[in-house]
Amino acid sequence: MSWLTESDTGVVLTIKATPRARANEIAGADADWLRVRLQAPPVDGQANAALVRWLAGQLGVPTRAVEIVVGGGARVKRVRVRGIRAKEVHARLFPPSS
Repeated sequence: MSWLTESDTGVVLTIKATPRARANEIAGADADWLRVRLQAPPVDGQANAALVRWLAGQLGVPTRAVEIVVGGGARVKRVRVRGIRAKEVHARLFPPSS
């Protein structure tokens, strides 16, 4: 999973975002990035803000713990999430089927 790397303070995710989708959801994971669909349009930072809020909610961390560090104006972004480990991220984004 090269889209998810652990650091001293948390994790960094590489995300390929698709705006103007029907729902906020994970569309899959490739070797290089996590594919995320967002309802918000890519206008005035709306999609970036939606990504931060959605990701914080999915991971159970405060929105202040989620920061887009690279790619604010691009579809492929690097997002830092503080206070969580890679194992927890994977478990929360891809829970086991019941």
